Amino acid sequence: MADTNHETDVVDVEPTDRPAAEPIHTDADALNGDTETRDAAVSPAARSVTQLEEEGEIAADYIEELLDITDLDGDIDIDARDGRAYLSVNSSDDSNLRLLSKPETVNALQELTRIAVQAKTGVFSRLILDVGGSRQTREAELAALVDRAVDRIEGGAESAALPPMSSYERKLVHDLVGAKGFRSESEGEGSDRHTVITRS
Repeated sequence: MADTNHETDVVDVEPTDRPAAEPIHTDADALNGDTETRDAAVSPAARSVTQLEEEGEIAADYIEELLDITDLDGDIDIDARDGRAYLSVNSSDDSNLRLLSKPETVNALQELTRIAVQAKTGVFSRLILDVGGSRQTREAELAALVDRAVDRIEGGAESAALPPMSSYERKLVHDLVGAKGFRSESEGEGSDRHTVITRS
């Protein structure tokens, strides 16, 4: 039945990826107390491709050592785009690398890797880590969340709220929502910060 109340409709989905303090360049988030996002908004300039590649090399060394310690096999690819270093760890065969590809594990490894990079460079790292296609899997989950939220709005709800997630994921959600012709805003503070979707 369509929800015609003037209340935000909450999309009831168990989040599989908790906030990982990943900043995006939005002034709204900066004004709402997200210190990392505020720093990014004040200085979006960011680092050069060379600096990002250096971050990637440091991160790759850290992850490679971790793989050696845990006796896991993986190929590491480094990329630099959109002001971030991206590190992907994949395996050509069906190895036990999948043990590290759970969202919570990837987020924890990402934070440890960022700390390792910061210890070497003295600068906060916005590096994104992907293990075994975990990010692609999560993006598909976010797309499904957005589809469900849009369906509820088209069914009569005034708005739909998604579960709390990291600012990196909220940025992905904003892009998905915009592509569907709807509007989205981040609301809440800290670990409760989430996205609310409405009609444009």
